[in-house]
Amino acid sequence: MSSKIFRSLQSRVSPSTFGLAVLTVMTTAYPSIGFAQAPPAANMPGLSTVKSVGQAELPYTLGAGDRVRVDVYRVPQYTGEVDVLVDGSLNLALVGSIAVKGLTLKQASGTIATAYGQYLKKPIITMTLLSRRPILIGVAGEVNRPGSYTIPPNDPRAPTVTRLLEIAGGTTQIANVRQIQVRRPQRSGGDQIINVDLWQLLQTGNLGYDVALRDGDTVSIPTNPAINLSEAPLLAAATFSRPTGQAVNVAVVGEVNRPGAYTMAGNQATGGTTPASLGNVPTVTRALQTAGGIKPLANIREVEIRRLTRAGTEQSLKVNLWDLLRGDLRQDAILQEGDTIVVPTAVAINPAEAATTAAASFSPSAIRVNIVGEVARSGTVELSPNVPLNQGILAAGGFNNRARKKSVQLVRLNVDGTVSKRTIEVDFAQGINTANNPTLQNNDVIIVGRSGLASVSDTLGQVLSPIGSVFSFFNFLNIFRR
Repeated sequence: MSSKIFRSLQSRVSPSTFGLAVLTVMTTAYPSIGFAQAPPAANMPGLSTVKSVGQAELPYTLGAGDRVRVDVYRVPQYTGEVDVLVDGSLNLALVGSIAVKGLTLKQASGTIATAYGQYLKKPIITMTLLSRRPILIGVAGEVNRPGSYTIPPNDPRAPTVTRLLEIAGGTTQIANVRQIQVRRPQRSGGDQIINVDLWQLLQTGNLGYDVALRDGDTVSIPTNPAINLSEAPLLAAATFSRPTGQAVNVAVVGEVNRPGAYTMAGNQATGGTTPASLGNVPTVTRALQTAGGIKPLANIREVEIRRLTRAGTEQSLKVNLWDLLRGDLRQDAILQEGDTIVVPTAVAINPAEAATTAAASFSPSAIRVNIVGEVARSGTVELSPNVPLNQGILAAGGFNNRARKKSVQLVRLNVDGTVSKRTIEVDFAQGINTANNPTLQNNDVIIVGRSGLASVSDTLGQVLSPIGSVFSFFNFLNIFRR
């Protein structure tokens, strides 16, 4: 108000009425300041309107470490800045120790006004929050680093649920962000439960779903009972999810060329089918690539992800990589720390699908097969994945004239370290089948034997070799004598 109006009002009303008028104007103009007047003998509540900066929906409550300014209207000797002590009290002039822990600025102003009311007539108290204390908050459940965290008062971002999740390393892939709970201790005892639905925040962008936190809050993120492949990419891209670029440790077992444990760096550029918005996050196909690709007998329709929850239980998720090859990008599930990918063995291989699977990004780029014996080019041959035995023989130049063309021997190193050897009847007119034209695997050995006629010829040659040498010696002597 202008100074002229101010002086006119002051000259026409009593001091107490004038003070209330000024209080009403200042309350409207400065909502972050708390005012209170000592209640009269009938204990009528004093006038007070308080809004904590940045948390209008959740008024700030005082605690040890806060710094406030207490103004006693027209009594400057009792006015000043003061800290909330460790026991949650303010040490004020004249009235001494006043407990304010857990009170809002409005409530604390009223308490102080009551205390000064014993010495002053209708005191008007103004409280202003100058600086906040560090906020200690606990977080448990499906986050990457559960525990307690201290958010400093100079943090440029307000302490909200999403801010806490970022500090705690982000949510896991099985976090139920629809039913997050904030447990808040009450001054009167017990806890207040606040339900938070961050899925609505992702869907609507409404910041009202991101609840502001207070000192002493505990945030619990439950486990999602079922993983939704459609929602997983959106959750992974959220600001409160695990940051992209961080490495994860996973295990890959079953029908892959190099089963074992692997550390997958999130920034590795290895192709894959993950949407570009997610960056290079670890996915199922990238894990299979890291493990050397799938084997020919891999059942890509029933790949399983085994995932441990924070409660110590295990969840299982099935992904169908054949649907992935047909365009369903959801099947390339995003992995998290500690996942195990299990690739089962197929009962039978569909020849029509073998070529498509061999060209997939999660198949090895090539396999090495040793072909020895009676072929045109004996030795190691590089072949495409899922190539059948017949094509392997042709890649080595086919049978030579000495080969036994009806059958070959296939030697294979098994996963358990044993070696299997079997005789396979060769029929170049056969398509891929387990009996006569099986798909080859890395490090297989194909042995092509000699035909019966070649074996007899070689045996006679060995037997007649000494005789032929003697005969040649006598011929040499006869020539010398001439």
